[in-house]
Amino acid sequence: MTLDATNVYKSKGVEIPVYDFENFEPLLKVNDNKTRVINFWATWCKPCVAELPYFELINSRYSDNEVEVVLVSLDLPQHVETKLIPFITKQHIQSKVILLDDPDSNSWIPKVDGNWSGSIPATIIYKGNTSTFYERSFTYNELEKELKKML
Repeated sequence: MTLDATNVYKSKGVEIPVYDFENFEPLLKVNDNKTRVINFWATWCKPCVAELPYFELINSRYSDNEVEVVLVSLDLPQHVETKLIPFITKQHIQSKVILLDDPDSNSWIPKVDGNWSGSIPATIIYKGNTSTFYERSFTYNELEKELKKML
């Protein structure tokens, strides 16, 4: 599935596609037998950063099981080259990272999930038409347990 990025940042061998919500939204509804783990996070969010290694483990351990991990950064575009890309490089992030740049969060947050207050970290695990939304942090075991419910 190809989304139309509004921009792509490339630096230090890292490529970060940028989407507004309209171009990002189709990623929340792909129906192709893959289970998707979509995590909303930012480099300035301590609980987000603390749980990223668990998403990385899921990404590496379940790569054969038709699982795709997508890390949706809510960092500001002006911080991509100074904060986000250095962070990804330093942490050796292998999961797909995209930047959601849509300042009208009041309009798109309820479209992600009607109960989402907008705080991060937040995660969606879905396969086909079955989706579960989590507005919380995970341990690895909790994340894997929730993922297995969708597999």
